[in-house]
Amino acid sequence: MPGRHVLNDPFLASRDAVPRFLFLLQPEFPMNAFVLATETLRIANQNSGRQLFDWSFASETGQPVRASNGMWVDVEHKLASLPRVDFLLLFEGNLPTQRNSQRLLASLRTARRHGTFVIAIDTAAFALAQAGLNNDDTTVLHWEAARAFAERFPSIAIRNQIYHLGEGLGFAAGGVATLDLMLDIIARLRGRVLANEVANALVHSPRAPETAQRIDDTRDAGTPSLSRRMVSLLEQNLDFPRVRQELERQLGLAVRSVERHCRTHFSQSPMQLSLRIRLQAARNLLFYEELEAKEISDACGFSYPSVFTRAFKAQFGQTPRQFRASFRAAQQPVRPEIVRLSGKPAG
Repeated sequence: MPGRHVLNDPFLASRDAVPRFLFLLQPEFPMNAFVLATETLRIANQNSGRQLFDWSFASETGQPVRASNGMWVDVEHKLASLPRVDFLLLFEGNLPTQRNSQRLLASLRTARRHGTFVIAIDTAAFALAQAGLNNDDTTVLHWEAARAFAERFPSIAIRNQIYHLGEGLGFAAGGVATLDLMLDIIARLRGRVLANEVANALVHSPRAPETAQRIDDTRDAGTPSLSRRMVSLLEQNLDFPRVRQELERQLGLAVRSVERHCRTHFSQSPMQLSLRIRLQAARNLLFYEELEAKEISDACGFSYPSVFTRAFKAQFGQTPRQFRASFRAAQQPVRPEIVRLSGKPAG
């Protein structure tokens, strides 16, 4: 962003101004969230018959970017020459830290310092944390990446909700949560009536930001069921050395009651349930991080990497190394026609 440019709070800007949005795309960004974010602005302009919003696309190098579904998107800007905007939305996907360069983090800090409202979509919360922008020490990101985030940034609290708009920063969990966030922004900038028109056009009922991300987190929200409390404890304490005894102590139940409940509601023993949850957490760490097998083994409560590898293969049919390699190979960093013409495999 050349020159010093201080923006007022974009939500307090004159209604005569046209808010400017920049969609900054990182490799493997989520196409579903991107489409919903851009469509809300397009529909708002279309329904009003006026240019209420302006937007453009950018990538780190100014080159096209590959989404997680394999589609490529052309952009207009690169980090070295970003336009001055009111809102910058960073879209991250399956590789939330591996491709966050120092240049990107510096650009985010510069944008925020100059008054731009910076919003992290999906796993872009990693980049905001790496850039040191979490001014209230809280964040929102896709629930599957929460464990990896907590391992890397233990001092930042993770909110179990679909999106959050704070002071100069925003977060959305990705997917349809991005639509809810954009509808909130449109309502603040141009009124609830227009936001509802956009929601109706997309056949969507807007949700409050505090809405839980997962269906199983919303049932009996006032009084969490025993099953939900049990799973939550196991997810928060992956390294329980004595599963049944810890559940007994924290839930106030006898060991026999814990065993009976697990058999009835999960068709598994407490140890088997704990193993399943730990393996799912390990799978997510493999997917989102580049940690070594021993680091993941330790984080997920396995005594030895060899024990972790055997359990993982029994559950998923692949070793951790094979599992990671299977989806990394598909995440090409360059366009396929360039790979074909060069005669070299993508890496």
